[in-house]
Amino acid sequence: MEPRLRTFYRKDVLPSFLNKDGYENTMEVPGLERVVINMGLGKLSDGGKNTNIIEDAVEELSMITGQKPVITKAKKSIAGFKLREGMPLGCMVTLRGFIMYEFLDRLLNLALPRVRDFRGVSPKAFDGNGNYTLGIKEHIIFPEIDYSKIQNVKGMNVSIVTTTNSDQKAKELLEKLGMPFEKN
Repeated sequence: MEPRLRTFYRKDVLPSFLNKDGYENTMEVPGLERVVINMGLGKLSDGGKNTNIIEDAVEELSMITGQKPVITKAKKSIAGFKLREGMPLGCMVTLRGFIMYEFLDRLLNLALPRVRDFRGVSPKAFDGNGNYTLGIKEHIIFPEIDYSKIQNVKGMNVSIVTTTNSDQKAKELLEKLGMPFEKN
């Protein structure tokens, strides 16, 4: 069964871009390529000594995304941060296809409205190449997470990679998909 957001993209967003901007081919229209979710746990894991926090983060991120995360490790040793090469620092997952659309649908319609004092996401978080990164301070906004089993509240970064190189086109695409940008 096709995800609701993907059906919306194909039936509403794609034709609106074709009609408005004069694209001749549907492959020219901006679309979503992948979503990368990163959960950095540097301070919480105490330099990799507390492996329970890493295991909890992997379990919670897999519940949120529906896909098993990869544990990220330190690339080099830094004495000032008490880091050694190879120490686990966090976890990340890359979503594509149907799973990506399902995650974005839950993020936009269930999780973001649950943020306390939510006024919208910043329209300034584009990287200059048409990609958008959203910082989430508390992972407990997702309905899959059970509050009673959480020991530490963790933050995460959600990077949405689009097929366009223009920030303006990427913002227009995300607005049409339902991203709640704050009003200036």
